[in-house]
Amino acid sequence: MDPQFWHEKWQMQQIGFHQPQVNPFLIRFWTSLGLDANSKIFVPLCGKSLDMCYLAELGHQVQGCELSQTAIEQFFAENQLPFQVQSQQQHQFFSADQLELIQGDIFTIDPSVTASIGGFYDRAALIAWPETMRQQYAKTLAKLIPANVSGLLITLDYPQDTLKGPPFAVSPDWIEQYLAPYFEISLLSCEDVLADNPRFVNKQVPWLNEAAYKLTRKA
Repeated sequence: MDPQFWHEKWQMQQIGFHQPQVNPFLIRFWTSLGLDANSKIFVPLCGKSLDMCYLAELGHQVQGCELSQTAIEQFFAENQLPFQVQSQQQHQFFSADQLELIQGDIFTIDPSVTASIGGFYDRAALIAWPETMRQQYAKTLAKLIPANVSGLLITLDYPQDTLKGPPFAVSPDWIEQYLAPYFEISLLSCEDVLADNPRFVNKQVPWLNEAAYKLTRKA
């Protein structure tokens, strides 16, 4: 999947993946991770998600990563946040108070950038990649998350042949095969959310499971 795909989605505002509210699983399960309130939270492929505002309101420092500069600029504009920009090698760093959004390719971020994080939150990243790139992302995430740091992962699973992604289907078996080598994994919830997703209903997808996992990077 070429980066231009995502640039065009944002330029044309074809952003059905953007949720206009805070993710319910984030609200339900975040505190169960037991993270320090002032810890820095890494949010890969953050877009302009309101989940980042929720995390900041809890007291966290938020460090997002997003390919699209349009998404980042819209986030700050829509939340009326003045920001500063600094360039470092292949990335731009947009910062405002508790928020730092890194514009650029997540695959080229140096692990030193995320060395001080105390948690992470992935709602949109893992399910954004087709299979081969998802495996590459799993390895990249493992490089960026320090040992013993925990995070919340939210996935979708459905019969992939019934709908062209993204979002792509990620099964529990895939989680076990590709993430378990790097992370301790605990399933927090798995629920059928088909009725709440008209796009999947209209495409006659028979079931759609949304799952929340606690991941802890192995030492």
